Amino acid sequence: MDITQEIWIHADLELVWKAWTKEDRITEWFAPAARIEPRSGGAFELFFNPADPTVMSTKGCIILSYEAPHKLVFQWKGPDPFATIMNRTESLTLVQVSLNPTDSGTHVVLVHTGWGITEEWVQARQWHVQAWEQMLDSLKSSIESGSGKLCCQ
Repeated sequence: MDITQEIWIHADLELVWKAWTKEDRITEWFAPAARIEPRSGGAFELFFNPADPTVMSTKGCIILSYEAPHKLVFQWKGPDPFATIMNRTESLTLVQVSLNPTDSGTHVVLVHTGWGITEEWVQARQWHVQAWEQMLDSLKSSIESGSGKLCCQ
């Protein structure tokens, strides 16, 4: 079962797009360090512990679809407690972020797919439901008030 979450941000579509695709922007609201190559096939790596990029990161993940400024699809690795199921090359999940302009800003829809059915996968999915909610709130806060909190700290 996919995770689908959405949020409305009172900001221009281009600003929200840059928040997802620019290293200096994504580190304001998502992870303290990042390596993003904004193109299909480019890196989408977030480092939640910059002192050790081999843990708590999406190291090795890539952008699968880059349709500026409306759609971004990237591979995803889960946090270390779920690494045995989520972080193997054959079991990476996918995240799609869609941005649509509205009269008052930008509508963001995040869809996270590729979940397994074992109990460990169910727990990983439940963890991500909360994490994505926190992350989207941080994105909104960062853009609208300049005070985003890094996700999952």
